[in-house]
Order: sequence, then C-alpha cells, then structure tokens
Amino acid sequence: MKKNSPINRRDFLRTGSLLSGGLLIGFAVPAKVVQRALAPVATELNAFLRISTDNRIHIILLKVEMGQGIWTTLSMLIAEELDCDWQTIQVEPRSSGKGTDFAQSLAIQSTGGSDSTRSEFDRCRQAGATARAMLVRAAANRFGVQPSDCRTENGYVIAGRKRISYGEVAREASALPVPSVTLREPKDWKYIGTSPKRLDSPDKINGKAKYGLDVQFPGLLTAVVARPPVFGGQVKSVDATRARALPGVRAVVRIPTGVAVLGDHFWAASRGRDALKIEWEPGALVAVDSTTQLAEYRALADTTGIASQQKGDVVTALAKATGRIEAEFRFPYLAHAPMEPLNCTVRILNDRCQLWTGTQSPLLHQAEVAAFLGFKPEQVELNTLFLGGSFGRRGSFQDDWVMEAVHIAKASGKPIKLVWTREDDIRGGYYRPVYVHRARIGIGPDGFPVAWQHRIVGQSLFENTPLASEIVQNGIDYSSVGGIHGSPYLARIPDQAVELHTTVCGVPVLPWRSVGHTHTAFVMETLIDELASLASQDPVDYRRALLNDQPRYLAALTLAAEKANWGMPLPPGHFGGVAVHAAMGSYVAQIVEVSVDRQQIRIHRVVCAIDCGLAVNPDGVRAQMESGIVYGLTAALYGEITLKEGQVQQSNFHDYRMLRINETPVIDVYLVPGTGPMGGAGEPGVPPVAPALANALFAATGKRLRRLPLRLVDLTKPD
Repeated sequence: MKKNSPINRRDFLRTGSLLSGGLLIGFAVPAKVVQRALAPVATELNAFLRISTDNRIHIILLKVEMGQGIWTTLSMLIAEELDCDWQTIQVEPRSSGKGTDFAQSLAIQSTGGSDSTRSEFDRCRQAGATARAMLVRAAANRFGVQPSDCRTENGYVIAGRKRISYGEVAREASALPVPSVTLREPKDWKYIGTSPKRLDSPDKINGKAKYGLDVQFPGLLTAVVARPPVFGGQVKSVDATRARALPGVRAVVRIPTGVAVLGDHFWAASRGRDALKIEWEPGALVAVDSTTQLAEYRALADTTGIASQQKGDVVTALAKATGRIEAEFRFPYLAHAPMEPLNCTVRILNDRCQLWTGTQSPLLHQAEVAAFLGFKPEQVELNTLFLGGSFGRRGSFQDDWVMEAVHIAKASGKPIKLVWTREDDIRGGYYRPVYVHRARIGIGPDGFPVAWQHRIVGQSLFENTPLASEIVQNGIDYSSVGGIHGSPYLARIPDQAVELHTTVCGVPVLPWRSVGHTHTAFVMETLIDELASLASQDPVDYRRALLNDQPRYLAALTLAAEKANWGMPLPPGHFGGVAVHAAMGSYVAQIVEVSVDRQQIRIHRVVCAIDCGLAVNPDGVRAQMESGIVYGLTAALYGEITLKEGQVQQSNFHDYRMLRINETPVIDVYLVPGTGPMGGAGEPGVPPVAPALANALFAATGKRLRRLPLRLVDLTKPD
C-alpha cells in the first residue's frame, strides 16, 4: 500500500458476516481515482475476494458482465496471483448498498470505455497476491514453519509433505496483518496470456443465468409506459377507463415520462397501454426533422467552428496547394439496440429500496434513486444482473429507465417490473448523434497532404453530465473530435485546423460503442484512401509512409496485410479495402473483401489485426473483435434512425435491421505480440470496419460513398 494512501492495511482487510468462515479481501482505490469520483458516494473500495471453508473462491466483481467476458478476464488476474484452481472459482455481481459498498468510487464501479482490464490489471493481481501471502502465513503457523518454507499450488499451501487447502486456513488468515507483496513476473504466469473457459458460459447455457427480465417474486406487477411520440412532449389528457376494465390490469398511474399501466403480467399491461386514450402536448421538438436538421448541419460546416487543434495558415496553404480535394460526410442517429430491452424491478419498503436491473453504472443510479426517495444511499440496494447487451445504452448518466421504474413504484405503491418493448427501445431515445464532416485537403507534388481543414458538426455526448468536466473543455467535446484531433496523419502537416460546431438538440444522445470513433475513423480512413488513389499509390503503402514513425499502427497494418495476402490477386469480382485506427488504447487494422452483384453488397471476409499490448485473455480479445466487426458492419449497411415532425420513424428489427447470419463474413482475427501499454478490446474493433468496407466498394465501383449507411444507390443520386 502507498504510504499516503487513505486506506491502511488493516482497513484493506474487511471481515464480518460475509466471511462465513472464509477470507475476504478488498481492493484499494488509488487516490487519483478517488479524486475523479463522480458523486459524493465514491470513496474507498471497489471489489472483494472471498474464500470459503469448502475451498471455493468467490470473486465479487464490480465490473458488469454484458457479454464481453470481463468476469473471466478479471478472475484470471486474481487467480494468477492467488494460485488457485480455476475450477473452484465462482463469480458474483456486487450489489450496491450493502455494508461498506457505498464507500466505493463511482469511477471504479462503472463499466465502459473499454477500460475494465486496464484499470483492474494491477488491482486484481494485488488482491490475489495479498490473499495468497496471508494464506501462506496462516498455513505456516499451522505447520510450525516459516512462510519461506511454503509454496502454493492450485489452492493449497504445501510445506514438505504437509498440505492444507486455502479454505481450511481462510479464517486464520483473515486475522493476520495485510502484508506488502511482490507480484509475479511474466515468466511465472500460468493464466495470463491463456484462454480458459469462460466462467459465465455454463449458467448461460443451462438457463441458470439471471437477467433483469428473469426477476420474479410474489406480488410483483409488470409495468409498461406510454411515452410521448415526440421527445419532451407531455400528457395533455388521459382516459384510462378502457384500460382499467381489462382483465389483469391493476393500476394506471401518471409519471413524468408518460402514463404507466401495471398488470399481472406483460400481456395484460401491454393490452392496457394499447387501450389508453391519450392526448399529447408535443412540445418544441415537433419541429425536428432529419432533412432540415441535415441542411442546418451542412450550413454550419461552411462556417468556422471552435478549433481543437490549429497551426499555420490553412486557408492560404489550401490556395497554394498543387492539388485539392473537398469532401462532405454524413452520419445518422444510431440506436444501440441491445438484444435485451431495458427493464428494472423496484420494491420500495419503509426504510429501503431494492432494485434489480442491468446497468453499466450502478452507483450513479443508486445515488439518484436515494436522492429522489429521501433515503441515504446505503438504503438503496441495487442488484446488478447479467446485461443482455448494452453497447452504451445501459450507461446513461441520469433520469433514465431506472428512475422511470422508481417513479412507477412510488406512485403506485406496488413492487413493479418495468419492461421496455423493442419499439420502446428503438423509439425511446439515447442515440449516437447525427454528425456532418467537411474536409478540405491540400495536396503537395509528392501526393501527400500539405494542408488540412476539417470541420465537424454534431451534438455533445457529455455536456451536462458528470463527465463533462473531464471531456468537454473550452467548448470542445473531445469525444466528438477524437480520432482526428491528434491523428498521426495530421502530425506532419504544417497548416491545419480541426474545428467543431457543437449543436443543441433535444433528441437524447449517449455514447455508442466506440463513441466518437464511430464517425471520425470513417472520415479519416476513407480520406487517406482517396489521397492514396489520387497519388496512384497502393493504399497500404501510402499509409505506411504516413505512419512510418508509428510502430503500433504499422504492426497492426502489416500483420493484417500479411494475413490477408494483400497485393495478391483476389477471386474474379472480389475487391479489397483497408483501414487502420487507434481507439481506447488499441491499434486495429482491418481488410475487407467484397463483391457487388446487381447493386447488392456481399462481404466475403474480414481480416483483423489488433495490437492491444498484453492480451490477458487472447480468445476474449478475438471474440470482442468479431463482435465489434459484426456490430460495425450492421451500422455500416443498415444503421439509421430518422425523425419526421419530431417522431422516430423506425420501430423494430424489420426497419432497423441487424446483420443476419447469412450476411456475416468469415472473420479472421490476429493479435500483434504486444509489449506496449495495454489497450481495450470491447470497442476498438468497431471503427475500422466501415471505412475498410467503403474503401473496398470504391475498389469495386470506382466511386466514393461518403454517407452512412452505405447504399450503392447513392452513387447515382445527386448530392
């Protein structure tokens, strides 16, 4: 422990009723993270390791499992230093509101930004190593030897012929001082860098895994909500006579977001909602229309924005350049569309509130619920269950589906399970924003850029959120410009300007998987491809020339090109495109192979190479790359939310399509043996796939597509 740490070694060890005769180890939060805490509830602890007398290793993790495999990866870190048997590990989610939980930092008990493994790498290993040292000391006391005479193996302490399980000495170990420890050297690792079977898979296969929709107990009612068709609208009047008369409908209540119908089950509540007669006051956002919004954004892109980076005289340099290109890019709203729609179960008692839901930020919701109910935070017990996908949707910052469920429970006086339908989810808001980019690039005699003016127009993801102070500075939301601001492609350009227009619109937005890189990567990688084409250079070689002092970009690009046999002939009618991009600390290159048949795009293969530094769980990284590629292709081919008279036009998977199995290409993922700083894996696979696809389509058609989703019909339309 650091000398100046507010947590002493005695506090680091927490014992009590949770022990059940075992050992409980807490994880210390670094002072820097405590300072970054986003709520007054965020202070000292973030996770626990419990060893029971039956020698089971209970790992209670604060990072939520939403299909990304983080429970397995973090458990590997603990198991590495604990030296336990992988088969004895059981993982549980941490409930917020019990015991010392509320002293945890919100920044720690939040899952997002592809940072779980990076942020927990040392902390998890420290917890495992500390527990192991205490167990060894306790066993040595039993054996009558020195700890140095002992070794560990698969959950046992061994001294000569003497052998004792961790569970047998766990209680004695819990009474010992917490020691300083030295972590194992990489040469001694047996779990890190391997790919054990996922810990969450068995329960997901046999049906034991519990998601929010699975919560059920006597007296629980199901609630659905009729929400205004226009964001920000209000109920003008409601007639619930027919709804209340339906079998199974138990109550109809007004809440801030609309009118909730409570029933014995979902069918009753849903039929009751359909029977409501509501007159809505639409509000100002009835004027929001995708067509007029795009026109406004395009007009803004013609004007000077706030510069995030600027040097030289870009206007003069553009005028003097040997060649010049100008390009406009358009990106629509995107829904997150997780397979499990939003839901939350709430039971309000006299002195406490219990919640069950899947959320990326349990402490944030715990705090807002407590404030609303007039409770202390520790009186709100939030049980985080498995998340059936999120992609950012379950990472909202305030006043979302959890508070909606609490309003219903309070207004009705009943325990309720709020369920959003797929239509509720698609039309319910919180999208990746609309963006327009305008780029003007001056080209030198050698075919490389000498001037670059880049303007971005779009809503801020973080303004007026707890993260605003970190991400929004001097009028710049850096999540909107990341991937262009600081791009290595711009590093050597003497005259440049990257500018941002942040628009204000009532359509609610949230980070979407890979955040701003969802649009910035597409723009940069298709522009670089266009520059390579104008210079009559191979697109991989052109990138190598621009990135010759960027070893991690080059390593990913070179590996992908090698594995895709870049430069070798493809089957007749097949064409390839490439993109390389860095996001969340990882460097990803992808090569897409396509063909075009009767205006239909067919994707045959995607080759992906990633340098994420140390890959704790290589199969986990590969799985996340595959997932990100499928998610990115879905958006590239189909993703688009449009509004007319303030109303979202899409409603379900028939008009907000997902990539289907027969459309999914062969995906080959390769890991660069990395020694650089660790990067994330959950999101960086998304950004390169759309530009690589667009570049392959250029190779196939000879024309550029600059708006998403990619539609070949756009090649024949006027601008």
